[in-house]
Order: sequence, then C-alpha cells, then structure tokens
Amino acid sequence: MATYRRQTRIAAPLETVWAFHSVIDGLEALTPAWMGLTVESVRGPDGEADPEGLLEGTEITMASQPLEVAPKTRWISRIIERETDDGYRMFRDDMLGGPFALWQHTHEFYGDGDETVVVDTVEYELPAGPVGPIVDRLAVVGFEPMFRYRHAQTARLLEGDPKPAWLGATATP
Repeated sequence: MATYRRQTRIAAPLETVWAFHSVIDGLEALTPAWMGLTVESVRGPDGEADPEGLLEGTEITMASQPLEVAPKTRWISRIIERETDDGYRMFRDDMLGGPFALWQHTHEFYGDGDETVVVDTVEYELPAGPVGPIVDRLAVVGFEPMFRYRHAQTARLLEGDPKPAWLGATATP
C-alpha cells in the first residue's frame, strides 16, 4: 500500500474550513475542472437523497473523465469515520467501487488561532497485481497537481471571508 500526504495552512478559522469540507459543494468546488467530475448522487446514512452534510455513512456516486479524453470512470465513495474534537476535525472516506484496488482518504483539520492546518492523507493501491508497488508510486504524478489545486482553491475561496455565501448548508458535528 502506498501513501500520499499533503499539508497546507489556510488563513481561515477551523469552523469555516470544516463547514466547507463537510458539504458536497465543497468537493465540487475543490475538484479541478480538468478531472471532468460529475456527482451523480449523494445518499445520506439513512438513504436520504442529497443530505445537507457529508455525515458518517454518506455515499457519493461520481464519474470522472480527465481531460475529456480518458475513459469515464465511476467511483463510489463512503464516509466511514467522522470526528470532531476541540481544535480538531476529521473525516475519512473509502472507495466502494472505482479505479483503485484500495483507496482511503483521511481529511484532517487542525485549528491554530484564526488559521487552519489542512492535511490530506491517501492510502491507496492500484489494481496492478505483482507490479503494484512500483505502479503505485507513479500515481503521485496525478495526485500532486490535483491536491495542490485543492489546497490552493481552499485558500482562494476561504481566506479573508469570515462567512462565505455557500456556508448556508453545513453538516452537524
């Protein structure tokens, strides 16, 4: 299993950054256009369509067609863990179906005064059989620009605006 990790400091309070990442609009806003992401459905833990927040048990069905030339790939992600503590927030999702043999993405948020440290950690395996460990390391070529964009976009959207317009819908802790 390979691991990718990226950390960024955002000049916005923990609650603002957490609220943004706790709704499907945040996922869509942070996905680079070149990935060709379409969210097909979101089901809450009780089966409710389009829940207000991404709570533990929520399933997201997506399709992606990078650069509009790669084959379209379907992906089902599920929030498997969610934690809120004093100065710390976290949620973890895994892949129920999609292009990876294994995918687990941990999103962590650490409050530091009026700033937030955002940490993304992805543990993954590509379906490459015995050459998997070699191929897994090459996935960083795709991860790095995507996560660099996600973190820069988080800063662009959240820094300096104490209550952005999208903040209306938030998940409860």
